[in-house]
Formats: sequence, structure tokens, C-alpha cells
Amino acid sequence: MSFEPDKIDYKILRLLQSDGRMGNAEIAKQVNVSAATCHRRTQKLFEEGYVKNIRAQIAPEKVDRGALVIVGVVLDRSTPESFAEFEANCRKMPFILDCHLVAGDFDYFLKIRVRDMADFNHLHGDQLIALPGVRQTRTFFVMKEVVDNAPLPF
Repeated sequence: MSFEPDKIDYKILRLLQSDGRMGNAEIAKQVNVSAATCHRRTQKLFEEGYVKNIRAQIAPEKVDRGALVIVGVVLDRSTPESFAEFEANCRKMPFILDCHLVAGDFDYFLKIRVRDMADFNHLHGDQLIALPGVRQTRTFFVMKEVVDNAPLPF
């Protein structure tokens, strides 16, 4: 039996996406169902993987991570083994916020937050280019964050 979310479920998802701190009673009121029904629906959305997690979005500059860096990575081989090894290593590096396998001139794009250029230079020289299989990196320092982590439109 497959789960198909309905209009109420999608309303719940949009509310959670806009404010993860919103309580069950408030969500229930806004979608016009009982608190018990809302709780069951929300639990089902979690169980079915529609909601991966809920967490606070921390202001990077408040925790001394105001510099956003995007790094394009080219590996020396395009094999499933080299990709798997690179990805496993990326998962171990807490400074890598996102790692995406991409098509085009690069194999991966990494999203990294650091204190400043000197901090990144240290990470780049000591850890990024030392990863097995890395042939080339190209670094992009973000000048202005126009849209970051926008809610999904659905």
C-alpha cells in the first residue's frame, strides 16, 4: 500500500518548511484538523520520508563562519570506485556542508563555510587537495548570498 499525500499533508509540509518550530496545535488549527489527526499525519510524513529532519538554521556570521566558498572538484578517474571513495571522505569532513555530483566540467561541487580566506587556504592545502583522486579544484568565493536555502515550491 503506497502513501499519497493529500492537500492537507502538503499544507502541513509547507507550514513545517516555513517554521520548523511551529507546534502541532498551531499546525492543526491552520490546516483545520484536530491535533490528534495532525499529529498522525505529521508522523506519517516523517515515516514516509517527506520530512527528512527539522533543525535550526544558524546565522553563519554569528558562529564565525561568514565566508561561503563553492569548490569545483575534478577527479583523476571517472570510476564508481573513485567516486565512492571521494564521497566517503567528504562525509567525514565537517566543514563540507554540501557535496553534489554534477555533469559538466567538474565532477563535484562542494559548499563550504569558513571564517575567512586564510581559513579556507588552510583547509584547501591540508585537506581538500589531499583527498585521494582529486586532480583539480577551482574555488569560488561568494561575494553576496542572494538566495540561500529557499523553501521548496510545491
